[in-house]
Amino acid sequence: MIKCKHFAIHELVPPAIFAKRGELAWELLDDRLLITLDRLRERYGSMTVNNYKFGGEREWSGLRTADSPYYSQTSQHSFGRAADCIFNDTTAIEVRGDILQNPNDKAFELIKSVELGVSWLHFDVRNSHRIKTYYP
Repeated sequence: MIKCKHFAIHELVPPAIFAKRGELAWELLDDRLLITLDRLRERYGSMTVNNYKFGGEREWSGLRTADSPYYSQTSQHSFGRAADCIFNDTTAIEVRGDILQNPNDKAFELIKSVELGVSWLHFDVRNSHRIKTYYP
């Protein structure tokens, strides 16, 4: 089982899943997502996915379950293949630009889709041709 080097599981799953499964929740997340999250943190520094454990409001930016107000049956979040990231030392616009200009960079090689026009970086590792872009 792959676990992130730079994220705790509660940063990637909602509170109810963390409470129910704890460390076993790693099994719900795609390996490619976890590898890419670590690569992005190593490249861009500190970043946030979920922060509810620290008193923040973000709890649905990684895995989404049916009780999420943002749930969709076809969302890559619902399959453990997507994350919405906020960076402390750079902007999502800069990171998106870097990804789209350098899709073959090792840090980005597993990214298959990037959402445009949002203030966070949504990326996912779906089964598709490289790199699909879309607006919300």
